Amino acid sequence: GRRSQLLEGLPATSTVEENSAAGVSVYNFNVTVSPLASEGVAILPTIVNSNPLTEAFDIESKGGLEFRVITTGNPVLDYETMPKSFDLQIFVEDTTGRTDLNILTVQVIDKNEHPVFRGNMALQTVTIYVLERTPPGRIYQVDAADPENAKLKYSLLPATVPFSIRESGAIFSTKEFDYEKDPCCYFLNVTVTDPDGLNSTRTVNINIININDESPYFTTKQRIYRIPEEQSPGTIVANITAKDPDDEDSPSRLFYSIQSSDRRFSINPATGVLRVTGRIDRDALPLRLHPNISLIVRVEDSPSGGHASEMEITIIIDDVNDNPPECNPSAFRKEANENTTPGTFLVDLRNYCNDIDVDPSNNQFIFTGLSGFGSNNFALESTVSGRLVMTGTIDLENPADPGVEVYTLTVRVQDIAHPNYSSKYPFYISFDIIYIYIRIKPVNEFFPVFRNLSYVFSVSEITKVGSSIGRVHAIDKDWPPNVITYSIVAGAGTRDYTNIFWISPTKGDVRILARLDYETTQKHIFTVQASDQEKSTTASVTVNVLEVNDEEPVCSPNSFSLQIPVNLAVGTNINGFRIECQDRDSDPRSFRYFINEGTVSQHFTFSPSAGSNTSHLILASRFDYESGLDTKWIYSLRVHITDDNLVSARDKTTHLIKTGTVTLSIRVIPNPTTATTTTPGFTVVTKRENLYSPSAWYVPFALSAGGVLLLGLLGCLGLLLLPRLRARPARFHFTFCVPSQTMTKVNTVFDGEARDPVTGRMYEFNTRSGARRWKKSNEPLQPMLAMQVMSSATENKGQGVHRAGAPSEKEPSEKRKDLTAATKPAAKPSAGQSETPGQAGLKLQKKKEESEDGGLSSPA
Repeated sequence: GRRSQLLEGLPATSTVEENSAAGVSVYNFNVTVSPLASEGVAILPTIVNSNPLTEAFDIESKGGLEFRVITTGNPVLDYETMPKSFDLQIFVEDTTGRTDLNILTVQVIDKNEHPVFRGNMALQTVTIYVLERTPPGRIYQVDAADPENAKLKYSLLPATVPFSIRESGAIFSTKEFDYEKDPCCYFLNVTVTDPDGLNSTRTVNINIININDESPYFTTKQRIYRIPEEQSPGTIVANITAKDPDDEDSPSRLFYSIQSSDRRFSINPATGVLRVTGRIDRDALPLRLHPNISLIVRVEDSPSGGHASEMEITIIIDDVNDNPPECNPSAFRKEANENTTPGTFLVDLRNYCNDIDVDPSNNQFIFTGLSGFGSNNFALESTVSGRLVMTGTIDLENPADPGVEVYTLTVRVQDIAHPNYSSKYPFYISFDIIYIYIRIKPVNEFFPVFRNLSYVFSVSEITKVGSSIGRVHAIDKDWPPNVITYSIVAGAGTRDYTNIFWISPTKGDVRILARLDYETTQKHIFTVQASDQEKSTTASVTVNVLEVNDEEPVCSPNSFSLQIPVNLAVGTNINGFRIECQDRDSDPRSFRYFINEGTVSQHFTFSPSAGSNTSHLILASRFDYESGLDTKWIYSLRVHITDDNLVSARDKTTHLIKTGTVTLSIRVIPNPTTATTTTPGFTVVTKRENLYSPSAWYVPFALSAGGVLLLGLLGCLGLLLLPRLRARPARFHFTFCVPSQTMTKVNTVFDGEARDPVTGRMYEFNTRSGARRWKKSNEPLQPMLAMQVMSSATENKGQGVHRAGAPSEKEPSEKRKDLTAATKPAAKPSAGQSETPGQAGLKLQKKKEESEDGGLSSPA
């Protein structure tokens, strides 16, 4: 937009007092719009930014194009804690796109504020508790502050209270309080005033706490109580009462307790009610000899410390006929095999039961009430003896038998004499219950039985290892059924694998552990066993392997190299080559042959192309290099042999097809009488140069160190051999071998290499002199002085002899002279002069080279 003056009265500076409420006007201004702005302001004046950032200001409309800046109250401006000045950026835009942005600076003015209380007094009314008879002293510290950090003055109202406040704000008591005589609470108004007279007031409540001065005393006069034994917990024995003189006419706040460690009684701490909390047995020691129980009851006027009093009471326990016969143990567990003979003795209950009542008339008991599911198979010989015997035969496998493995029987043991106080004490129990658990042990009577005498599974030979191929199942007529474990006991192995089948011990699931092969084994027979840990039975398992086309055709040879002349007639069996294929799971007539790669010109084919396990390589079309139709001289063919020849076209989408491959390399030999001019011959001269690399600093160091060590070793060896050489003359036999026909100086450097086109061997040459020599296969290339590519010499017509050493016509005459000088034989020594070692060596070299056949041609 276009910048223009739209905000009248801005920029400007204004002030506002701290703590101003929301909506207080800070500054008024107008907006002037262009006459073209018929609709007025598009964007109302807005505070787009402030420095520092704040939300304490906002702009509201006064009507029309008049606006004012007001406070928002969030946050409330505070001169002491917030910035003293704010720069507000106000932005406005009219409907024509004209904009204006100006700054209003608002300065916060300090204002004298009321003092403020801090701490608890700033949040609530403080309550102070003072114990009676506490000496006068400091009881509370008032904490207040002035926002302007002025010195404050403290005052206390009403002035008649026995309290004072210091200049530091500390409140002191001026007397020792007595709860019974003085008021129990005081209300104080604490006022704090600044030098300008502004003040704040808070209320402080002071409560006087009563303390115990007197010991409580018991008001209950009875000291001996009598109760019968075996009272139920919660039975009230006595109601102990006491009083505290400090409580005057109000109910006493006393705490009761029993000082003795008797857990059979308890007293309510607040009411003093004494109750039975544990079993009280008159017939057990020590009450069997001394039926009196003494308790020390204590009353206190404070749960901890304070004043207390104690009183001893005696409780006499009266005896009742409350002990029924008891059996230990009260539960018996016995075992009996199924089909046990009737009359078999199981247990004598009297040996385990007793009645502890002191009176003989109360300790006699009988056995009655034999009950429980299946109790008709058992009986007691008499009610007095308590002998339990079997009366029936239990067969777990019998359908008429309930088939219960554990029989639960109950027998009642009760007093012969009727209890004397049964009507008065309904809680009295005069009998005991004995539980007898008789477990019928199953007898393993039956062998496991397979559902089938033999199992037959048909499995594809390509089934994955670990797959389930079937399941065997056996049952056991014993009840409860025994756990049957399955295992393979015979068979399930081959020559290559000890076990190729596995059976789940718990489920009988049969799985394969190794790959099945129809071509090797068409049927596997093994024996499985089902065992219940005692008895076992077996069954035969036959696994028929179903044939699947999973074998690839294998051909011989699987790779071969051929050479054919370029003018070979079409339809000729190339070099009499043929391939013979075999497939372990396919008929010989199922083979199809086709070439998938290398047939750009369709020069080759196989005959027959299908229906036979033998096929010949045939030249299908002639080569044409002269017209440029053919340019390749070497063909790499990949022959695919599939076994789907006998499969119908409809079944090929679902039938499993395997493919074998044969790789052929065919080289076309050009006509020897035809000169090939399409590609000129050339000789490649390779230059090798050793360069020093700074990163390989260790190489010269290692070579130097190795040389020093080698010289040292040679010196030591020479010292050791020197005495022997002096003792007898040494006889040496020298053999000189000269590898080249060309006479070569000792210091000649062979800095190039090339391949001889006739023999195919590599030779080295000197680029300046033309000297040559055969290169040894294990000899590295010498450092060269230059690199160049020399055109190979033209072939001799009719002979095809390559003269690699002949210099071209463009070579300078100096080079030809050097080459002639290097190959010229040395002059013979004159008569009477002996040959030098160099001449002798050269002559021996010449004779040896003349004897070699197939050496290099002498240079032109």
